[in-house]
Formats: sequence, structure tokens, C-alpha cells
Amino acid sequence: MVKIEHTIFALPFALLGALLAVRGIPEPAQIGWILVAMVGARSAAMAFNRLVDLPFDARNPRTANRALPRKQVSKAFVIVFILASAGLLVFAASRLNRLSLELSPVALAIVFFYSYTKRFTWLSHVFLGISLACAPIGAWIAMQGSIALPPLLLGLAVVLWVAGFDIIYACQDVEFDRKERLHSIPKRFGIRAALWISAALHLIMVGLLCFLFLSEGLGSISIIGLAIVAALIAYEHSLVRPTDLSRANTAFFTINGWISILLFATTTIDLLWDGIK
Repeated sequence: MVKIEHTIFALPFALLGALLAVRGIPEPAQIGWILVAMVGARSAAMAFNRLVDLPFDARNPRTANRALPRKQVSKAFVIVFILASAGLLVFAASRLNRLSLELSPVALAIVFFYSYTKRFTWLSHVFLGISLACAPIGAWIAMQGSIALPPLLLGLAVVLWVAGFDIIYACQDVEFDRKERLHSIPKRFGIRAALWISAALHLIMVGLLCFLFLSEGLGSISIIGLAIVAALIAYEHSLVRPTDLSRANTAFFTINGWISILLFATTTIDLLWDGIK
């Protein structure tokens, strides 16, 4: 019901936010509680999305084989799972600092609200991005107990990145969205225009990350990592065409998983190298 790759998308950015907050490696206990919070938040969000989207998923050939439509899990189980996962987030936040605890219900409200957005706005992709942007911003707060401009810029980059690849993914459901009166950028503007919008969002994301890395004084390793990420994004867009979306899942899952991991890994190496010097 909850795919591990969905957590992989956001987790490296959460850890990246923590790294930038302390300009190095956080304490093991802090990393541990951030991991627990991330698992709780993403599990609650994914399960909630599956629950409220059940009527649509059951009618969509692409999603009809998911666990809930096939009744491999019950609604009651999913509700308990959501509550337990949300509780895990709140408990982990309480182990970090007061502001993290106070904002944990806000984070849950954001990630739950996303599931309803495609019912009334084609900007639902942006709301998904905002949900995942809670990860790096929340991790910074967990380290600093306050908010600042760098995590907001990192969060905005995540919004652009997620919205961009979710637009690609949504191209597969244009006909279904029309039939069910759901909203998306591919449905609103057409698949060809949607792919151009996705590419533009990703281009701005790379530029924003470049500005952030330079303004934070990160070195050449991070910039090289970002250059590789830009190449991966270009490859991602080469996989999909308005008339051929057969490789959309590869573009969505595999490549974006590598993008988040690569950014985290190169930034970690950069910060450790800077500490050694």
C-alpha cells in the first residue's frame, strides 16, 4: 500500500536540510528521530491518499490493482495505520524540539490536504510539491529550532522538482481525469504543453539549487553533483513524448530516486571535505 520509493524521494532532501542547518553531520539521535518522523509522515500521507482516492483508484485501470481496490487491506486497517503513522510523526517531533512538535499537526494537515486538491484545481501538482517540501524545512527546524531563508529555498526547489515530475506522471491519466472531472495540468493544457511546463519547472529548480549552493558556500563537489542531476533531469524528459508515455514510470520512480540520493550524497561529501580542510 505504501511504496518505499515514495519515501526515498523526500528522505534525502530531509537529510540535506539537516546537513545544511548544522553545516556538517547531525548527532546520531537527531538523525534517528528525523528518520522516524519522515517514515511516519510519508506513511500517513500515502495511506490517507489511498483511502480518500479509493473510489477513483477502483475505476482507473492503472490503479485498480492497488491494495485497497483489491481488498488486500481493509479500510479499518488503513485508518488505524494512518493514525499510528501520524502519531509516530508527532512523537518523533516531540523528541527533537518544541517548535517541531508544535508544527507537526501543520505538516500533517498539509500532506492530508493534498489528496483533495485534484478535485478542484489543476495546481494539485504544486500542492504535492509543498507536501514533500515539508521534509527539508522540517529537518532544518529539527536542528535549529527556528526557520531561515536557506531551508525555504531548498523547500521551493523541492516544490518545483516534485511538481515537474508529477506532471509527467499525470499525463498517463488525462482521459480518466476528463471522465471523472478531476483536475491536472495535462488535462487543462494538453500533454504537449504539460511536458514543456514540467521542463520549465525543472530548469528553474536547477537554477535555484545552484544559487542556494553558491550562497551557502558549498564547493565544487556539490556543483558537480548538481550538474549530474541536471543531466539526469534532461534524460528524464527524453524518455517521454506526447505520443509515447510508455516509459513514464521509469522517469517518475527510478530517475527521481537517483536525483534525490545524488544531491544528498554529493552535498554530504562536500560538507565533510570542507570540515576536514
